[in-house]
Amino acid sequence: MRVVAKKILREFWEKYTDSEEQLKTWYNETSKSNWTSPTDIKNEYPKASILKGGRVVFNICGNKYRLITHINYLRQWVFIRFIGTYTEYDTIDAEKI
Repeated sequence: MRVVAKKILREFWEKYTDSEEQLKTWYNETSKSNWTSPTDIKNEYPKASILKGGRVVFNICGNKYRLITHINYLRQWVFIRFIGTYTEYDTIDAEKI
């Protein structure tokens, strides 16, 4: 998978330093993955939430932070749509951001 917008992750872990290790791990694992369906993601990340329209929400740092992605399985692209605190996540619509 090609992760688009790593800069967003980097800017986030510079602000929330406790997230750096988990975000780097997520990025590296995702970059090496070959997901073809949401089932592949659930096999690797059982706590990930699969939403409509190719959206997937990953819990970071024990659900302290939320990472929303949009995945194009055919092209093997993962677009970062949002990364924020759990409180910030509650103020947005994960299916539209």
